[in-house]
Amino acid sequence: MRSTATSVQQYLDELPADRRHALDTVRKVVLDNLPEGYEEGMLFGMIGYYVPLSRHPDTYNGQPLQYAALASQKNYMVLYMTHIWTDPAMEEWFKAAYRRTGKKPDMGKSCLRFRKLDDLALDVIGEAITKTPPDGLIAIYDDARKRKVAGRPRKVKS
Repeated sequence: MRSTATSVQQYLDELPADRRHALDTVRKVVLDNLPEGYEEGMLFGMIGYYVPLSRHPDTYNGQPLQYAALASQKNYMVLYMTHIWTDPAMEEWFKAAYRRTGKKPDMGKSCLRFRKLDDLALDVIGEAITKTPPDGLIAIYDDARKRKVAGRPRKVKS
């Protein structure tokens, strides 16, 4: 479910009260722990946290480099944390830290799904958000792009 909201507040206002409360709470955790240099806004129909194009304009799709995002889907809510799923050591740390809280993360490809706020280990999420400053995300992104370009087969001229 992609929202057409043009602001974070409009996005939140469109949600049912229980989901608004849950996403607003997670949003506060993200904002309280977000390293300096990221911005918050609407990105891909979700509440996004990203490196602004003024800082890193060279992205494959011309969109800001996304660090994290919050969204309300049909059957659940979701927190995307790009840096967790692009770094195997970070993912391993996150899963272990999450499980130490006694909660089991409902993880998908690049996301943490939840149905209610009590499903989340907010302290672990906050700590995870602190771990990668914008320069670190840019380095991860640029390295991945270099590897992808280097790994492409070359076209043979006939």
